[in-house]
Parts: sequence; structure tokens; C-alpha cells
Amino acid sequence: MIAFKLAYKNLLGAGLRTLLIVFVLSLAYVLIIYMNGLYQGWDRQARIETIAWEVAMGQYWHNKYDPYDAMTLTDAHAKVPAGLEASASEGKTAPILVTQATIYPEGRMMGVLLKGIDTRQKILSLPTGLLDPDSEEITAIVGTRLAKSAGLETGDYLLIRWRDVHGTFDATELKIAGIFRTSVPAVDKGQVWIPLSTLRRIAGMPGEASLIVVNESPEDESSIAGWDFKGHDFLFKELEEMIKTKSVGGSIFYIIILALALLAVFDTQVLSIFRRQREIGTYIAMGMTRRQVVGIFTVEGGMHAFLAAILGAVYGFPLLLWTRKSGIKMPEGTDDFGMAAAEHMYPYYSLALIVGTIILVMLATTLVSYLPSRKISKMNPNDAIRGKIQ
Repeated sequence: MIAFKLAYKNLLGAGLRTLLIVFVLSLAYVLIIYMNGLYQGWDRQARIETIAWEVAMGQYWHNKYDPYDAMTLTDAHAKVPAGLEASASEGKTAPILVTQATIYPEGRMMGVLLKGIDTRQKILSLPTGLLDPDSEEITAIVGTRLAKSAGLETGDYLLIRWRDVHGTFDATELKIAGIFRTSVPAVDKGQVWIPLSTLRRIAGMPGEASLIVVNESPEDESSIAGWDFKGHDFLFKELEEMIKTKSVGGSIFYIIILALALLAVFDTQVLSIFRRQREIGTYIAMGMTRRQVVGIFTVEGGMHAFLAAILGAVYGFPLLLWTRKSGIKMPEGTDDFGMAAAEHMYPYYSLALIVGTIILVMLATTLVSYLPSRKISKMNPNDAIRGKIQ
């Protein structure tokens, strides 16, 4: 307790120097929590949106299906297994058939993926209710990204050409029944959605699919003959790697701030021990052990982090709450990276993040304070009282 009282009085006595160190350390607290909260919020938001719009609780892929290799789509389809087909009628699975196609908006030629999906499905947030499988016209829905690049509006007709299972090209006009907005580009960019029964009929692939979305992850996550199950660990691997890369890049800024604050604490400790040798000698002469004196100076340095936590909470708490409520507007083109990114990103500040940051900064500050204080254990108390430089 004596150490804390002495440290507190010495910090107050340092005045402006203490205030500057505490302020810089408080910036480190706020920046670390803010930056990591932003990436955690991005990860959390992207997962929620991707689950809702694209992957649900997992997918069965045809063993030749590769979404990054369009050349494999010709062979990446097969009959839906009987068990999964029965689940589809109960709304537990949603088969999706994928094939290559070409659209001709405004006389231009654009390659797209033509996807067929059950119009009754409720697993994904796609507005498949707008599709009419019984209409004489082929109805289609597209995302805002494709609609913008192709100049499409609801009610427009779009010429599309595809190749059926026998390799024969065919073409017709689609009617755009609706345009949906999503933060998941994987279901929007370069994709046209039509009724599954229609695509099976025009492509000559009755009862077939390329992938099957499920609303419940199977307990054993085992594969079915010809179909491989892809869980969240696999489907979110790229997202995690990209956010980890961004997080490492963003951490450089607050590491510099923290390093500057720790350097200031270190310099203050060195200067304090140099200027207060008489005081150190007096402590030892009064009966304190060298270890106790080292403890006083270490606590004094460590209290910078404690005061910084209080100051950071005063201005950082309302600031972080405001960013969490209002969100951060993302720059245009962020979703061009291919990952889910909403117009506004809402940081997520978990209790573990806040507590972990406070512990990290306090431990680092205490360690930096202790290192120069070790010199006290080598001081001669007689020389220290006489003011002899050691």
C-alpha cells in the first residue's frame, strides 16, 4: 500500500510529464480496441450475411464442382441423392444447379453463371418467391451489381445463351422479375438466378444439381457418394485469411503508438532513478530492502497504465459506443475484393477484447517500468544518500 501511495504522489508531482504519458497510453488503449473491434465486427457481419445469403449451415458439393474453375462446371452436376431430395421437399435443403452462360445487355456480351434454385426454398435470403416456374416466360432475378453493370431494371428482357448437357447452344430471353440488394458479392456479381425446374429442363439435366445448401449441419459431416460436404471451417477459410491479413496491416499503426508510449515510460523511469538517488538511499537507510524500493518505482511506472485506462474510458467509451451504433461507412469498391462487406461496418467490442487489451498494456508498461528499476538493486545506499552519481 505504501508503494501505491508514494507512486501516486510522485506521479502527481511530475505534472505535465505524467499527463502526456497517460494521454498517449490512453490513445493506445482506444486504438487497439477500436481497430480490433472493427475487424471483429467485419468478420462477424460477413459471417452472418454469408450464412444468410450463400452458405447457410454448409453445402454438399458435387465432387467435380469448383467455384473458381468455370471450366469444370460442364461436368459438375449429378442426380441429387434421394435423402437430400426428400429433405428439399421439406425445406431442409436447397439444390442449386450451375452452368455457364452468356448475356447480351445493350448489345454487349458478358459471361455469367446461370443458376437454378428451388423457388420454394427458405434457407437463403434470395427473393426466389419472385420467380415463377410455371410462367411461359423464363423469369430471373439478379443482384444490384450485375443490374448496374448490365444496365438492367425490373421488367427488362435479357437475351441469354447457354449450352445444354449435350453441348448444344441455345438462346432465349429472360424477364427480370426482381433485383435484390445484398452485401455478399458471391451471389450477385456475374450471376443470374432462375427457377431450378426451368434450368433443369432447358439444360437437359432433370433432377440434377451442382451443390446442395443445407439448413442443418450433419452430425458426422460425412460425404455422400459423389458429394463432398463443406462446412463453415472450409467455406470461411478465405474470409478468415483475408481479415487476418488486414488485421496484421492495421495493427502496425497502434503498435507504433504503444511503442512510443512505452518508450516515454522507459525514459521517465531512467531519468527518475538518476535524479532521485538521494531518495532511494533514504528509503534503504530507513529499512526498506532494495526489492521494496524497486517495487515502488515499478508500481510508479505501472500506474501510468492504470491512469491511462481511466482517461481512455472517459473519452473512448462514448466514442466507441458511437461507432458501434452508427457504423463506419466502407469505401466504394470494398466488395470488389470478393468478400462480404456492407455499406456500413459495425465494430464489435467483445468483453474479451477490452479486458485483454487492458491486461496487455498494463503488463507491457509494468515490464518496461521494471527494467530500468533493476539498477536500484546494485546501488550503494551510502553513495546514494551523499548524491554520488552511480
